[in-house]
Amino acid sequence: MADNKVNMLADFAPVSTQVWKDKIIADLKGADFDKKLVWRTPEGFNVQPFYRREDLKGLKTTVSAPGQFPYVRGTRTNNEWAIRQNICACKNARKANEKALEVLNKGITSLGFCLDKDKLTYNFIKTLLNGVYAPAVAINFSICACAAPKLANTLVRYYGRMGYDTKGLVGSINVDPIKNMLLKGKALTREQVSEKIAETVKAAKSLPGYRVVGVNSVILNNSGAYAAQELAYALAWGAEYMTMMTEAGIPNYRAANAIRFNMGIGGNYFMEIAKFRAGRLLWAKIVEAYKDPIFTTALRNAAKMNVSAETSRFNMTIFDAYVNLLRSQTETMSAALAGVDEITVTPFDITYERPTDFSKRIARNQQLLLKEEAHFDKVVDPAAGSYYLENLTASIAAEAWKQFLDIQERGGMYQLVSEGKVQEHMAANLKARLADVAKRKEVLLGSNQFPNFAEKAGKKIKADAGACSSICTCKTDKKQAACGCGSSCENALPTLPVARAAEEFEQLRLETEGAKKQPVAFMLTIGNLAMRIARAQFSCNFLACAGYKVIDNNGFATIAEGIKAARKAKADIIVLCSSDDEYADLAPKAWKKLQGKKELFIVAGAPACMEDLQKLGITNFIHVRCNVLETLKSFNQQLLKK
Repeated sequence: MADNKVNMLADFAPVSTQVWKDKIIADLKGADFDKKLVWRTPEGFNVQPFYRREDLKGLKTTVSAPGQFPYVRGTRTNNEWAIRQNICACKNARKANEKALEVLNKGITSLGFCLDKDKLTYNFIKTLLNGVYAPAVAINFSICACAAPKLANTLVRYYGRMGYDTKGLVGSINVDPIKNMLLKGKALTREQVSEKIAETVKAAKSLPGYRVVGVNSVILNNSGAYAAQELAYALAWGAEYMTMMTEAGIPNYRAANAIRFNMGIGGNYFMEIAKFRAGRLLWAKIVEAYKDPIFTTALRNAAKMNVSAETSRFNMTIFDAYVNLLRSQTETMSAALAGVDEITVTPFDITYERPTDFSKRIARNQQLLLKEEAHFDKVVDPAAGSYYLENLTASIAAEAWKQFLDIQERGGMYQLVSEGKVQEHMAANLKARLADVAKRKEVLLGSNQFPNFAEKAGKKIKADAGACSSICTCKTDKKQAACGCGSSCENALPTLPVARAAEEFEQLRLETEGAKKQPVAFMLTIGNLAMRIARAQFSCNFLACAGYKVIDNNGFATIAEGIKAARKAKADIIVLCSSDDEYADLAPKAWKKLQGKKELFIVAGAPACMEDLQKLGITNFIHVRCNVLETLKSFNQQLLKK
């Protein structure tokens, strides 16, 4: 029989990287390759438009297997992450227990309870966990740090009476004094922070599967931190706690095993996959630095970064809220593919109300969909070998490590937080990021781009929106902030700025919604067909971001005809939509007919004749280089005061 095998490599000669690049440069027709195609990320490094096998050479991310040190490819040989749902148990243990039993039958494999320290008793825990088989589910707690040792002792007592093998139980308590310093402005000494942590770790000695020390970098993510920033601070945070515990006499491997990283998941799909992979690599490197001749093997096993990931609130919106489902789904995909240990999906409606049973069900099902239908849990580290993702992982690792070393050189995480430097840095970062949102350099679908023109949202906003998250921001927590365990009014620290990217656009739109009359914007389309259509679409989208009613048109033969139609429609805004060449003639004609009248006149575009038009008194122009938010604010000031 003849050999019919096809050798593709022999039939197609190899093409060098330079040949590919030369072809791309030719297609660019003289445009600069680097300026046109190389992406400078907000994280601080460049991303090339294409990668090849040769770009993998020398990368440390490709040399290990899943479950092997330094764990870049995952800490496990499977991808069975835990599906978490948080339940408020601050007031009623019985109701929280009922909810826990309900969701355990609906796919949840990790429970999160926030507790009130004043209600913490053995009977409270007994009621809360009644019917919950602890060996089969991860059980996590959030409570004031001063009550964490008592909670650990109570759990040991309860589990012992239930006959459980406490060595096999999995969960967390999430003691994180630095988080309280950042969120509540608590001024704690380094000794107070160390004491809170060490006391809880020692109390939980009989629960080796419990991660009782939390690194809650999710709060940085919710403040607008980029991937490399969040990772760098998280690593420094974890290193600070490692140092405190080992200085307190806790063995290095126990210290590392006590830490859980509660991290956010941003909206940059591939960047987030790379962030978690890079995080495992760098954390293993940090933990290894605490080595000693006694616990070498145990320490390497303890260097597995344990990550509980939570979808971000930063990019969630009130308007067009169902788009939040798209955002959280891609974020969940990033974390799942990156091999995190558990995921919490933030319900889509949390921006405007206390999450409903419906939104919580959808949040659960988003993860079940990835497991049961997309089979994400069946493949370990699918990013491995991807030229792009391996390079992205290495780049984020390099940038985060650089920032981590800078933090360490300046005194470490505790020192920078106590001096307000972290808060200051994140405030500046948030300001810059919100400026990008205002200019549409960063797009938020439904808020600063492609809004739902007809939507009204004011009536759906509830006073208790966002209550009781995974870091427990319910009303009880305010009492815990003043529990006397280190807070000081005289020594209060600046707090971390927390905001969503869409908030300013939402405030603008709600202001319009609450006005006596909704402004009407009329597109006076005239002249060049292609340009007037394009500019009318741009203008409708632009002005609808403020909640204005927009009226598009097919086109008018004359300026007079267009103005007559606009006034018939009772327009408050008239937008001239045409080509740059025609504006020199059409804009003065329109301005002359409108001058001294009540309508706000806008020219769509930035024509070469703009200065001449401005000399006539035409001051309103909207185009792609506009600060959309500031422009719309100025329009609101002119329109709503009427």
